[in-house]
Amino acid sequence: MSAAAQDAADVVIRAATPEDAERLHALLLGLARSTGLKEKIRSKPADFRRLGFREKPAFQALIAERGGTSLGVCLYFYNFSSWRGEMGIYVQDLYVADEARGTGLGRRLLAETVKLGKAQGATHLRLSVDRANLRAQRFYRKLGLKAQEHELMFQATGAAFERLSRADQRKEKE
Repeated sequence: MSAAAQDAADVVIRAATPEDAERLHALLLGLARSTGLKEKIRSKPADFRRLGFREKPAFQALIAERGGTSLGVCLYFYNFSSWRGEMGIYVQDLYVADEARGTGLGRRLLAETVKLGKAQGATHLRLSVDRANLRAQRFYRKLGLKAQEHELMFQATGAAFERLSRADQRKEKE
């Protein structure tokens, strides 16, 4: 067995626990650094602990590690497709540290996520990729994922989010 294959075989993938909040945050900082978006990170480890490990968790996560060193993460949550009438998995973040890239770890993390999702009744997986992240796009296409060219992702944050929260109140005043 080659050294790279042995290293890959020594990697354990496990469910994140509340004690992993700092580890999750550090891995996602690694993702942000690798995509040149570190300045956009506002989350703190306490956010992961508070929202990921409550009675109804906002997300679940798998951590890949070797000898106590974190090498990757897949952070996901379940969603519902109203058009399909089926539950799916949405991968919010997938990250593999530079030293573990090319070992199949990203594929393993996604495969384990899908296996867990199937056990819960999920039938499909969705994720979004930054348009500039061509490496990730090639990776996902190689795995058989297809870009949904007919969809655009929209987001409301800050003032737009607040305006939407008050939209029906303004209508009542008119």
